[in-house]
Amino acid sequence: MRTGYASTIISRPHDLHTKAESMATITFFGAAQEVTGSCHFLNSTACGKVLLDCGMHQGGDAVKRIKKDNFDFDPESIDAVILSHAHLDHSGLLPKLVHQGFSGPIYCTAATADLLRIMLDDSAGLYTRDLERNNLRRRRSGRRPLTAEYSRADVDKVLELCKKQLYREPVKISIDATVTFHDAGHILGSAIVEITLKEDDKIKKLVFSGDLGKKDSILMNDPATLDSADVVLMESTYGNRNHRDLDTTIEELSNIIEATWDRGGNVLIPSFAVGRTQEILFHLGCLHHDGLLDNWQVFLDSPMAIKVTQVYDRWLNILDDEDIKELTDAHKESLQAFLPSLKLCVTSEQSIDINKIKRGAIIIAGSGMCTGGRIRHHLKHRIWRDNNTLLFIGFQARGTLGRLLVDGVKRVKIFGEKYVVKSHVETLGGFSAHAGQSGLIDWISQFKTNPQIALVHGEPEAIQILSDKLKQEQNIDTLMPAHGDQLFF
Repeated sequence: MRTGYASTIISRPHDLHTKAESMATITFFGAAQEVTGSCHFLNSTACGKVLLDCGMHQGGDAVKRIKKDNFDFDPESIDAVILSHAHLDHSGLLPKLVHQGFSGPIYCTAATADLLRIMLDDSAGLYTRDLERNNLRRRRSGRRPLTAEYSRADVDKVLELCKKQLYREPVKISIDATVTFHDAGHILGSAIVEITLKEDDKIKKLVFSGDLGKKDSILMNDPATLDSADVVLMESTYGNRNHRDLDTTIEELSNIIEATWDRGGNVLIPSFAVGRTQEILFHLGCLHHDGLLDNWQVFLDSPMAIKVTQVYDRWLNILDDEDIKELTDAHKESLQAFLPSLKLCVTSEQSIDINKIKRGAIIIAGSGMCTGGRIRHHLKHRIWRDNNTLLFIGFQARGTLGRLLVDGVKRVKIFGEKYVVKSHVETLGGFSAHAGQSGLIDWISQFKTNPQIALVHGEPEAIQILSDKLKQEQNIDTLMPAHGDQLFF
């Protein structure tokens, strides 16, 4: 049954001030018909002005990107931020938000807060170094240097503002509003956000999926299901397709490694530091215990991913019981110990030493979309050799080097130089940390209150295909908000 509250999406909210005064509103400022930059603005008399996520866009030059990522609202006026998880496309602009005056609480799970410290510190370091190099070039050419959009002190302030929460325990964010986090099964600490509002003696409920994991994902629990809401904001990253099953994906991984060995090459894996790296380490550990990696050395060439993996080890108790049992049955207390051939590369010298290995190296390095990090150095040394394999195990957003390579570009520019692409480029979709189309449909179909559904965090084609599928198979109508659109409920 419907709860009785109409929801409408409006493209020109300035024409409807009277309507907005009596209803809660959601304004879509990021991840609206795009995958990155998650940011949704909830305005209600029950909770004030609340941001759901504050993420950066990914791809391109970091200095230009962060300068371009301007807020469509006054950061000082925001009362609170509710953070679904630690990935930078959901959290990366929090330091800039603080720099421009935000000082309210940031609600998130305890594990997300632990990861956030690593993610934001690393991002700030990269941004500061890029800004220094950019400003040096500007001074040399007689131009005025750029002012920093945020500092490391702002990162520290973000961490001070974090209010750590447990799953399934409602917490008051105001007299008339509560937030409850449910396990999203995407990465460590990821959450489905459930907000309950009391307006004019009426109870309204908003559910924000964050990024939903897929069922039976390694290390992660299945995403929690909810059945009651007036409005649901649901991600749609893979709304246009399903993932390959995991057994097939593992077989493909084994075959790719074997074929690369036969060619006398190495395997390069661009990987996100949070989630994907830990999953691929687990799978490689399983291959090791099956005797399929005897001739290989595995390098984790990412200081951030190393720190994140240590955080995962500390939180093993909240991860999937069956997968953790596989670790403990092997008498291993950590992901690193589960893969004895793993070598951790913290220093740049350790990273450079990998270049001496001509055959039998599996190199896991950030960034996951090849937009920065050490993977670009490894591409520079190996992408032009046809005995190597470049293996993608995660989503590649438009405008990124990773997407160009997946799409089959023949030449790329890395560090200002052009390289021919001769390495074998492979993609394994079964490792995705996102629910596929059928998983999204199954999750939204659990709601019994016939909520209004807004599809976010997806490219236009994926959103449209998912919307059509929901209408045809479930008779569910959906909204597809663009940047700046508002939803009233």
